[in-house]
Amino acid sequence: MSETTEAVQALTTPLTANAVFLIVSVVPGGMDRARDVVVDLADALKALTFRFPEAMLTCTVGIGNRIWAELTGLQAPAQLRDFTPVIGAVHSAPATPGDLLFHIRAERADVCFEFERQLLEAFGDAVTVEDETVGFRSFDRRDLLGFVDGTANPVGPDADDAVLIGAEEPAHAGGTYVVTQKYLHPLASWRALPTETQEAIIGRTKLEGLELDDAEQGQKSHKTLATITDDDGTEHDIQRDNMPFGRPGHGEFGTYFLGYSRDLSVIQKMLERMFIGDPPGMHDRLLDFSTALTGSVFFAPRADVLASFRSPA
Repeated sequence: MSETTEAVQALTTPLTANAVFLIVSVVPGGMDRARDVVVDLADALKALTFRFPEAMLTCTVGIGNRIWAELTGLQAPAQLRDFTPVIGAVHSAPATPGDLLFHIRAERADVCFEFERQLLEAFGDAVTVEDETVGFRSFDRRDLLGFVDGTANPVGPDADDAVLIGAEEPAHAGGTYVVTQKYLHPLASWRALPTETQEAIIGRTKLEGLELDDAEQGQKSHKTLATITDDDGTEHDIQRDNMPFGRPGHGEFGTYFLGYSRDLSVIQKMLERMFIGDPPGMHDRLLDFSTALTGSVFFAPRADVLASFRSPA
């Protein structure tokens, strides 16, 4: 497999220093052009990956339920659907528009920027931008709340097992479901909490990132609520490619959540446990300091499948 091909749909590659999360909607009459841009993604990456190999530029494309059939000409993945809002007694996770996700990653911010610029130029007026969020690695992979993020991510073969579809959907093997959400944090209020309170909410120590014991009853931590385990004790991992973002001059401080999973229901259960609570009524206390602004679901097929899309007959 060539380096260029590996730059497309790089689903289980390590986190980078920079990322752009770009979500667009295809306008009426824009489908053919949108398809051409998606099919030619590897060629579009080629010039930059050749010039700046050290930047480790990759781009993963996710396709939404609304346009799947028309864009791809293929049968839809079994679990592909619109984002299902989760309505809790106190906090809610909303659904927001978006047909295509471009998860652009690189070690250099300028390379991310240039690829996004070229991508949108290629689309022209065939799409409208729904959301554009620029993420960055903060210190030793900490979020803006001060905790190391992604410590529970699977690695190596375990990552492939958690992320990539297998025999359960042969037509879509090697692809994955993607969920995105954009959260804003009232950072001053969070920082006013004692460290011990922050650690109890997250379920990890702040300095070392070590897991704290799960609460046997009552209020559960974010770590516990975001861990999905079957009755037989089997834990279902996902890969989080979260990134901090923000504009201090505008008082904007946030986390962009992006989760890859071979089973969309795992992330859905996670959100239900967080927003509704387990038991219901005891929501994730992290949500008192994290407001969900967006919510979208996509499917990211293998690179060779992406390059083969055609108009439906």
